[in-house]
Amino acid sequence: MHIPDGYLGPTTCGFFYVVMLPIWAFASRIVKKTLDAKQVPLLAIGAAFSFMIMMFNVPIPGGTTGHAVGGVLVAILLGPWAACIAITVALVVQALLFGDGGITAVGANCFNMAFVLPFTGYYIYKAIGYNAPCDSTRRVIAAGIAGYCALNIAAGLTGFEFGIQPLLHKTANGQALYCPYGLNVALPVMLGEHLLVFGWVEAIVTALVVKYLLKQAPELFAEKGGYPCK
Repeated sequence: MHIPDGYLGPTTCGFFYVVMLPIWAFASRIVKKTLDAKQVPLLAIGAAFSFMIMMFNVPIPGGTTGHAVGGVLVAILLGPWAACIAITVALVVQALLFGDGGITAVGANCFNMAFVLPFTGYYIYKAIGYNAPCDSTRRVIAAGIAGYCALNIAAGLTGFEFGIQPLLHKTANGQALYCPYGLNVALPVMLGEHLLVFGWVEAIVTALVVKYLLKQAPELFAEKGGYPCK
């Protein structure tokens, strides 16, 4: 799902940087105000967890990769704004040190995986798990569904961003300047791989970790990170 350099035109790259800059600034302020001192190590662990799970990526047709993200789990535990910061850190480190995702595409990658994914997953989890008791299976199911849905929404957005490039940037004779694959290729490829494989990985990992933590450390489920255990 990491978008490499050269696949998005400068207009698209610039647009997503402009969108993400105020989001990053607001997320930083929210996290400073709401995150307890004892939760700061969890934020670092969340960034490390997301970094590690995203490193297990598989190249797929269309010039990108498929993988889980772990962002919904971080959002459930710490809230979506904290997850935005954690995943952004992971994506920037991957781009700068490992070339996984392009520097010019950091804004787009963060929009898809550090903003849309954790916020979508967080609110799906909140809706399905509304007022469920701490030991309720509904919480675990809610986490799995949230992980699956959020990852595929992010993958669909990535495919859409790829697919519109031939429409936005092309030569006089119609040759694509950046991503050569249109929506008829980019969307089915991105959605197909994530719907069939990687979405299930995200769902299973999220559900299993939530199930374990609900039993072993229910105090982690603070109000800003899901419904608290009572």
